[in-house]
Amino acid sequence: MAQFRFLFPLLISVILAGCRTAPQEIEVRAIRPTSPNWEKEIAVFEARDKTNPPPSNPILFIGSSSIRMWKSLEADFPKSPVMNRGFGGSQIIDSVFYADRIVLPYKPRKIYLYAGGNDINAGKSPEQVFKDFRLFVDTVRQNLPKTQITYISIAPNPARWSQIERIRAANGLIRDYCKRSKGLSYIDVHSKMLNEKKQPKEGIYLDDRLHMNEKGYKIWKEIIGPTLEK
Repeated sequence: MAQFRFLFPLLISVILAGCRTAPQEIEVRAIRPTSPNWEKEIAVFEARDKTNPPPSNPILFIGSSSIRMWKSLEADFPKSPVMNRGFGGSQIIDSVFYADRIVLPYKPRKIYLYAGGNDINAGKSPEQVFKDFRLFVDTVRQNLPKTQITYISIAPNPARWSQIERIRAANGLIRDYCKRSKGLSYIDVHSKMLNEKKQPKEGIYLDDRLHMNEKGYKIWKEIIGPTLEK
């Protein structure tokens, strides 16, 4: 039987308190991981945690393969307790589904989430990507209300250039939400990965034209580094 969970986003915290605000709709969603393969990767993380306990209140990087493939993460930020929990070609909803196993137990002081590109590639609308991001935020907030959450913008990958308008729309929705929400922030790596013609920079991607090479991660390091201890 496929795994699934029912999640209740925090949409009505004051409805029954005698307030005059009109009741808001409660959304009930049954969510499932987008691939059964993620279970094996999550189990590896859990086994690793038993033999190599993670740092206390770490700075957690989570999301899809661009996080998973950031092999130099700890070396890039040696003065900060960073940890990498990127997995597969995951979507935002996968990080929601597995949050109780690879997010909440660590009690991270900060979370950096990079996901959404695979969502768009799978046919999700920018609005659904935004909705799933809010669900991730709500899931964390229910348990860790003081944890800071930063969204790393979806990168302008050449292999998915045909999706660029939907990518930018999703980035814009999440950026604007972060700007008006306490405890959330948005990091724009997207524009820094474009050249003067607003096309993807050459020389920062692997041969698949989807994932970054060392030069690409250097851009991320320079942008994200100054935000780690803020």
